[in-house]
Amino acid sequence: MRDAVIAAAVRTPVGKRNGGLSEIQPADLSAHVLTALADRAGLDPGIVEDVIWGCVMQVGEQTGDIARTAVLGAGWPESVPGVTVDRQCGSSQQAVSFAAASVLAGHYDVVVAGGVESMSRVPMGSSSAGKWPFGEGFKARYRGAVPNQGIGAEMIVERWGFSRTELDEFSLDSHAKAAAAQDEGRFAAEIAAVTNPSGVKVEADEGVRRGSTLEALGALKPAFKPEGGTITAANSSQISDGAAALLITTSEKAAELGLTPLARIHTAVVTGDDPVIMLTGPIPATALALKRSGLGIDDIGVFEVNEAFAPVPLAWLKETGADPARLNPNGGAIALGHPLGGSGARIMTTLVHHMQATGARYGLQTMCEGGGQANATILELL
Repeated sequence: MRDAVIAAAVRTPVGKRNGGLSEIQPADLSAHVLTALADRAGLDPGIVEDVIWGCVMQVGEQTGDIARTAVLGAGWPESVPGVTVDRQCGSSQQAVSFAAASVLAGHYDVVVAGGVESMSRVPMGSSSAGKWPFGEGFKARYRGAVPNQGIGAEMIVERWGFSRTELDEFSLDSHAKAAAAQDEGRFAAEIAAVTNPSGVKVEADEGVRRGSTLEALGALKPAFKPEGGTITAANSSQISDGAAALLITTSEKAAELGLTPLARIHTAVVTGDDPVIMLTGPIPATALALKRSGLGIDDIGVFEVNEAFAPVPLAWLKETGADPARLNPNGGAIALGHPLGGSGARIMTTLVHHMQATGARYGLQTMCEGGGQANATILELL
């Protein structure tokens, strides 16, 4: 019986907006992780049958099928194709799911999945340029509602009754966990340092803040709801640049190539939920993944729930009953950043390395996505 395994996973550091990675064209940032992946795996790029790449803002420098452009920019053979996918923030997690499904079906033996976003160079929202992107049918169905992630986060706060203090405490904790992970070298095995055109070597995630206080965070003004709002820059994910890539194959092919698989892609699902509140999809996606897998919430040793906004993982915790100590042990997007199309692959790269380091048998990853969607993936340590 065929399986789908992750044989290697690598990412760039996550750069702050207008930070160390902002000088690098996103196709070149993608090419960097493709090269690093092949080097670390000792892989001949010529045997890669496809590169499936997530990217959200497919305009400007991120258009023209950036997957294919990255392949060519990396110097890989012209015979290697590439395709770019968009499932909003979950684009590169979806890329992994597509890769795994194709391997399981026998369409591919060796495929690379990942993604990129340079939010410094291609700002969020640039694809719509102020125009209504949803269509008249959507407008009529949802009575003219204009989906906005920040307002969706405020709706979650109201529905689950979170306080501003709870959100800010969660954010401080994310930064503290990420800082500890950096100090202890937990990210070292997964990061491929990048030298930008100015000669600056970026080796670590740039968004991690140290020494902040609850009082300092409490002084920030709400970003989306001026009167009575709770969502601020501090308890939201950071605008970021970054890329990540994973090598997907079968156990049999990995043995043939002399590779040691890191984890098996045990279960992968995607689901939809209310597109106006938008951010609650990880809750039903997790339930579906557990049902399909035959596992219970307590069987999962580590959870990665994307920190688009602090109330997203907090609501997820309340609804799933998961152990908070197992959630985002190395920090999340509030501290590390959220380079949209690259985040799913970044999170999975961090997840699989954490599982390797700690011996956690199962890990579950989920993230909210535009349109009220969510992917959930369960990995099994090998």
